[in-house]
Amino acid sequence: MNDRLAGDIVPAHDPVLIREGDTYYSYSTGQRDRLPILARTSRDLITWRALPGPISAIPKWALAAVPGARDIWAPDISRTRDRFRLYYSVSTFGKQRSVIGLLTNTTLDPAKRGYGWRDEGLVIGSKEGDNFNAIDPNFARDREGGQWLALGSYWTGLKIVRLDPKTGKLADPAAPPIAIARRAASDGTAIEAAFIVDHGGWYWLIASFDHCCRGADSNYHLVIGRSTKITGPYVDRSGRPMLDGGGTVLVQADAAGRDRFRGPGHAGFLHDRDGNDYLIYHAYDRDARGVPTLRLTRVRWDADGWPAAQ
Repeated sequence: MNDRLAGDIVPAHDPVLIREGDTYYSYSTGQRDRLPILARTSRDLITWRALPGPISAIPKWALAAVPGARDIWAPDISRTRDRFRLYYSVSTFGKQRSVIGLLTNTTLDPAKRGYGWRDEGLVIGSKEGDNFNAIDPNFARDREGGQWLALGSYWTGLKIVRLDPKTGKLADPAAPPIAIARRAASDGTAIEAAFIVDHGGWYWLIASFDHCCRGADSNYHLVIGRSTKITGPYVDRSGRPMLDGGGTVLVQADAAGRDRFRGPGHAGFLHDRDGNDYLIYHAYDRDARGVPTLRLTRVRWDADGWPAAQ
């Protein structure tokens, strides 16, 4: 698929993917003159065109909480009942003063009656000294009907919190986030971008290891582990816990540097209604000065139940 992608595929950083009717929508971190959230659409997952972003500016409450923020990071899109939820994060690079907010809408199609994003405000925030960073949200459901939000970047790794299904916000604001993945001390703290997938009787946790945002010098890559419970413990294919740095490589650029697209990471996942599974992510185009570019691939599951990106 990556060899055939065309149209509006640049810039793309931290993309997610969803389908409404016969149309696909992708949202990603605001870039260049497309702020604060970048949006695009496609009918066939191959040719993409630009859409107006969901909102025209960072909400005032988020700017007050995070002075100096310039764009919205890592939006996550999902559907619950009769509304779409778009979780988003606001932060500044390398800082823990961060917030995750929520937008809702009845449709993703700007031409449809009733289209209009409503800002629902703060979901969770972090401050300097907390043991987590409130960015990179991902909405997930368990098989009992519970709703959760995975989040986190660097510091002590990835966390998960329970949501109130009625509001999409924290079920218990006083409950501490549950740890689900972190890097071993010897590997540093570079882990972020949780995405949880329910498949084959397992919950699968996709994460990004190492460093993004360095253009073609980025060594970002995707890893995965699985658990019988949405809250973990997650382990990789060798049985190493993801709370101890475990993670089976899912997508990685060639170590010798021959790949054109470097630093693949920050994935979203879509189980399409036709039965196909897709992984969407970004990578840095070495032939275009390292610009972050949309990447999209089919996912197949092997005989042992583990995923492989095609």
